[in-house]
Amino acid sequence: MKQTTLAQPIEISGTGLHTGVAVNLTLRAAPPNTGYIFVRTDLDNFEIPASIEYVSHCSYATTLMRKGVVLSTCEHLLAALRGAGVDNCFIELDNIEIPIMDGSSENFLEDIERVGITEQDAPRRFLKVLETIAYQDGDRKMSIEPSNACAVECAIDFPHPLINQQTLQFTLENGSFGREIGSARTFGFTREIETLRKANLALGGSLDNAIVLTDDGMLNEQPLRYPDEFVRHKTLDIIGDFALLGMPFLGKLKAEKSGHAVHAAMMSKLLKTESAWKIVEARGDDNDFVSARAN
Repeated sequence: MKQTTLAQPIEISGTGLHTGVAVNLTLRAAPPNTGYIFVRTDLDNFEIPASIEYVSHCSYATTLMRKGVVLSTCEHLLAALRGAGVDNCFIELDNIEIPIMDGSSENFLEDIERVGITEQDAPRRFLKVLETIAYQDGDRKMSIEPSNACAVECAIDFPHPLINQQTLQFTLENGSFGREIGSARTFGFTREIETLRKANLALGGSLDNAIVLTDDGMLNEQPLRYPDEFVRHKTLDIIGDFALLGMPFLGKLKAEKSGHAVHAAMMSKLLKTESAWKIVEARGDDNDFVSARAN
């Protein structure tokens, strides 16, 4: 239950999903209590902490901005780091957007597993939920309630024969992220492509990095990785976005038809309700925590 960081640097190259630009990414070890910090090496190493404080917009991806400097589509990488149990990491990149890779967190997870993680001399800190907080925007709903686990219950409903209604119960523990949701890919619909391109989005999208759905099937020749890959990817997005809390959370999230904007609004509402949470430190045994600060 100590904090961790990467044992060795990781170098990755790829293409941004929405910008279509080439980007080089390096993940490096960071000291205890650093969290995740993006470093724009093309802009004199300008730093953007992975924090809800810097969320600028959340249309088809989560975008951060600090002092006019933008960092886009961070959720899949953050999900991989949180899911692999990495607490502290410098994320260096030379362009505006994290590479999309295959549309999931799998490539990032494989690289983290290859180099390994190292334990640090500091207890892991958690944001522990003390009371239920809920957020709703039309039929999009999200709530978080007290729990000694990091749990997510995600429900989606799309009028498409490959999706329809799907629900997933997920608990982040003992490698469950890699086993259950890490390889679930992002998805979109052919009917959205023209609108996205007109908005200068999905410029790097392809069948190699997304599931592309027609009205009654999909364009991809490769089969789905899970029968319910869609709700698994939505759960992946939740884990990635909630990494912007700055530390793992202890609580049960319930999401219904949610998206990046709902995730950001839920986190903001939670943090503004100071009686609803506290920061605790792990003392070594499961479910054994001590307060790290008073609200």
